[in-house]
Amino acid sequence: MKREYNIIIEKDSEGFFIGSVPELKGCHSQAKSIDELMKRMEEVIGLCEEVVGKSHKKTRFVGIQKMILG
Repeated sequence: MKREYNIIIEKDSEGFFIGSVPELKGCHSQAKSIDELMKRMEEVIGLCEEVVGKSHKKTRFVGIQKMILG
């Protein structure tokens, strides 16, 4: 059975890509390249599924909005 997850990817000040899965609390990883990050995300999603189960709260990706304050 195929499962689908949204992965939010950001880049920190040191050049690392950071991925997180909003549907799975605490499910995140980091790597120097997006290819490596995606491999790590597949692993960490599997681990998170073992903890919370494969039935998770599904969300629908809407978009990203940047807000600049001050």
